[in-house]
Amino acid sequence: MGFRNTDLRQLPRPGACAAAAALVVAGLLAGCGGGGGGGGGGGGGFPIVGGPPPVVNPPTDGGSGGGGLVPSSEVAGLCAAPRRGINPETGSAYPDTAGTVDNEKTWVRSWIDETYLWYNEVPATLKAADYATPVAFFNVLKTPATTAPSGRAKDRFHYVYDTEVYRQLSNAGISPGYGIEFAFLRSSRPNRDLRVAFVEPHSSSPAAAQGIARGARILEIDGIDVLNSTNTTVINRGLSPQAAGEKHTFKLEQDGATRTLELTAANVTRTPVQNVKTIGDPGNRVGYLQFNDHITTSEAQLIAAVNQLKGDGIQDLVLDMRYNGGGQLNIASRLAYMVAGPSQTAGKTFELLSFNDKNPFRLTLAQALTPFLGTSRTNQPLPTLGLSRVTVLTSPDTCSASESVINSLRGIGVTVNLVGGTTCGKPYGFYPQDNCGTTYFAIQFKGVNQAGFGDYGDGFAPNANCTVADDFSHQLGDPAEARLAAALALRNAGACPVPTASAKAAPGTGLDKVEAAPEEEQPALLNRSPLRENRLIDLPPTAG
Repeated sequence: MGFRNTDLRQLPRPGACAAAAALVVAGLLAGCGGGGGGGGGGGGGFPIVGGPPPVVNPPTDGGSGGGGLVPSSEVAGLCAAPRRGINPETGSAYPDTAGTVDNEKTWVRSWIDETYLWYNEVPATLKAADYATPVAFFNVLKTPATTAPSGRAKDRFHYVYDTEVYRQLSNAGISPGYGIEFAFLRSSRPNRDLRVAFVEPHSSSPAAAQGIARGARILEIDGIDVLNSTNTTVINRGLSPQAAGEKHTFKLEQDGATRTLELTAANVTRTPVQNVKTIGDPGNRVGYLQFNDHITTSEAQLIAAVNQLKGDGIQDLVLDMRYNGGGQLNIASRLAYMVAGPSQTAGKTFELLSFNDKNPFRLTLAQALTPFLGTSRTNQPLPTLGLSRVTVLTSPDTCSASESVINSLRGIGVTVNLVGGTTCGKPYGFYPQDNCGTTYFAIQFKGVNQAGFGDYGDGFAPNANCTVADDFSHQLGDPAEARLAAALALRNAGACPVPTASAKAAPGTGLDKVEAAPEEEQPALLNRSPLRENRLIDLPPTAG
């Protein structure tokens, strides 16, 4: 499978993001691929299909000038510390054999040259001997280019993950936690502001059992002051339990009252679709749907939601993806189809993958194209709303496959209004590759819509005057919640309401991006596994 990812919070192996995993509370999240902006351009065009084998020509020392490297396949699995036993992913023995750190660095350099979207932009001055580990070498093997107009790094999504930990995260729809989605409204001292963005609503959620709700402010964790303490180790340990049964004490403020309670981590099943409702009278009805994760279980929930809204006779839809980091592209395609219907999607492209000129995975045009899928995984026809417009509630945490929904619908002429914050900006993706127990993620393709557009590296911005702060004083789906209220006003009056000074200063409503707060002070979700912030794509069996 291929994954399109925005950000990792905790890396078991050394890498560019390892320090950030231990310092999330210190406001250093943005430097590790989270938040906004990748970048467009480079190595692109539509996929080159049926081309010749890759030409690999960097030097044998792993630099970028003169000489030549062996193909990565010739040094793959030559490991300084070979794994033994059976790979649970394949049921076969690990392919590792005895090798050296230099073998691993050689593999990394060759693999980057063969598959990286912007392989020809990697600096020629980089030498493998200057880096102690293959991960350290990998971290610098990327384009130094920036995007316009933001000036941010074009490649902000280059990372590694421990292969076994990543396998467990990717294969399990269940993860240890409290059933809380945490969000920093302000991550730096003094007076940090850590909130509950939402709670999983079912019986397996410890937070729901304790009556914790959206907007609750976390004041202390295990006796450590969240607002001002420098002891980020204890705070992060409490925010990120590693196993079910782990206990931590939280002091929080909710509805004007302060209380202290113990939360015991459990294996929590996520509910990707929540708060499905219809607003308004017959003939003037707006559907609302909160969609948090493009995971397998979301398909049935989305189908049920669309059937419910269709039965209610809605005329418009507000799709709340403010916290949706992405996931399976096939889910995104089915959602877009259910919104638009067959007449607008017939014969149209949902997304086409654009590789570099080497076409490293030998994909044919058909393999690189994802259509609008009109049937479920069990080949049942999907219900449709047949809408010509939709309003999406967005934020910097709206990323990857969620952005594909926006881009694909716009590509076939559906009007997509955005209310909230600018999306993360990640039209890119990759097929993760394990070597010697480390899984490497390097951008290998860009996705484009029916109109051939995929250059949104700085994200999709809200409609004019529709930048609206996240409102933690109301529950999601409440028509009075600021972003939903603005979406309803946009539908009814043709414009979002202009925020008043008192609204900007109101406690509990988050940071107002109209005031251009620093990027590190933007609300940022925590504890998102790679499974939840990416684009998953099945690699065709004949590819590679």
